[in-house]
Amino acid sequence: MKKVSKLLALLLTGALALGALAGCAGNADKPAAGNDDKPAAEDGDKSAAGDGFRTLEEIQASGVVNIGVFSDKSPFGYVDENGDYQGYDVYFANRIGQDLGVEVNFVSTEAASRIEYLQTGKVDIILANFTVTEERAEEVDFALPYMNVALGVVSPEDAVITSLDEIGPEDEVIVISGTTAETYLEKNNPEIKLQKYDAYAEAKTALENGNGVAWANDNTEVIAFALQTPGFTVGIPSLGSADTIAPAVTKGNTTLLDWLNDEIVTLGEEEFFHADYEATLLDTYGADYEDTLVVEGGAA
Repeated sequence: MKKVSKLLALLLTGALALGALAGCAGNADKPAAGNDDKPAAEDGDKSAAGDGFRTLEEIQASGVVNIGVFSDKSPFGYVDENGDYQGYDVYFANRIGQDLGVEVNFVSTEAASRIEYLQTGKVDIILANFTVTEERAEEVDFALPYMNVALGVVSPEDAVITSLDEIGPEDEVIVISGTTAETYLEKNNPEIKLQKYDAYAEAKTALENGNGVAWANDNTEVIAFALQTPGFTVGIPSLGSADTIAPAVTKGNTTLLDWLNDEIVTLGEEEFFHADYEATLLDTYGADYEDTLVVEGGAA
C-alpha cells in the first residue's frame, strides 16, 4: 500500500507541474494590455468611481494626460520626419499639458475612432479636428470651440465639381469614415455614391489616382490639399452650414470639461489661437484666412 501511495503522490505532483507549465505557456502568447504609446500601467486608467474616464485630479496625480490627435492630417495633426507630433491641434495640446502640469501622451486616432477612444478610456481628451454636431454631443461632451469650419469639395482642375448636381449616378465621391462630410452627404444627398476611407492619407492618394470624381471633407483640409497639390482645385469651398471645432471629453467628465472651458477662455485673453495659427497654419492658408478660421476664448 505504501508503494501505491507513493506512486499516486508522484503522479499527482507530475500532473500539477505539467498544469503549471501549460498555464505559463498560455500566458506567454498573450500581449500585455495597454496602448502603443505608453506602458500598460498608464493606459486607460479609470476613475475610482468606475465611470470609464479619469477626472482632472486623477490626470494631474498620474503626471500624464492622454490626448488623441491625428497623425496624418497636416497641418492640424501629423508626425514629422523626426517622429514628433506637429500641427495646430498638437500646439494646443502641448499648452494644455503645460498648464495642467503634466506630460502629454499623444495617441494617434482616426476620424471614426474618436468617440470610441473616449468611451473606452484610451484618451482623456480628443483634439483631432473634431467638428461639433448634435449627434456627437449625445455621446461626448464638447468644450468651447477654438476654430471655425465648413465642408468643402475638391476635384481635378480639368473636371471641376462646382455643384453637387454635377455628380453623375455612377460617380463616386471620396469621404473619410466618421467625418461630418460622410454624415452630411448620406443625410442630404443619399443618391451620391460614397467611396469611404479610414485614413486621410488613403483618401488623398485615392483622389490623386483618379478613384473618385471629388473629395468632400472639412474645407480647411481640402483647401490645404489643393494649395499643396498641383492639378486640383476647390470647386465648392463651403457646403452646408458653418460649424466649429472643439475639444471633447468623455460624457460626464465635468471636472476635466470645466477646466478645459476655463483654459480656452484664459487662452483667448492672450490671443493664443492666433499665435497657434501663425505657428502652424500660416504657411498653408496665408493671413487672409486667419480671422475667419480662428476662434478666441470660445466666442464662435
